[in-house]
Amino acid sequence: MDELICSAKGCREPAVWRLLWNNPKLHTPERRKTWLACDEHRESLSSFLSVRGFLRETAPIDDRDRLEE
Repeated sequence: MDELICSAKGCREPAVWRLLWNNPKLHTPERRKTWLACDEHRESLSSFLSVRGFLRETAPIDDRDRLEE
């Protein structure tokens, strides 16, 4: 199984958070895209998405998420 890695530029830390988002100008309301975040980058990635009105949900990664990848 591949390790889930943080989506922050240059970060290679294991991801522990899922940031679910969509761009309402491009995606239907039910569509969700996912960024992954380590503890260090959760806030900065969430802020980036929130400022644009894209962030829909933040959730911890669990074993089911790792199996789906």
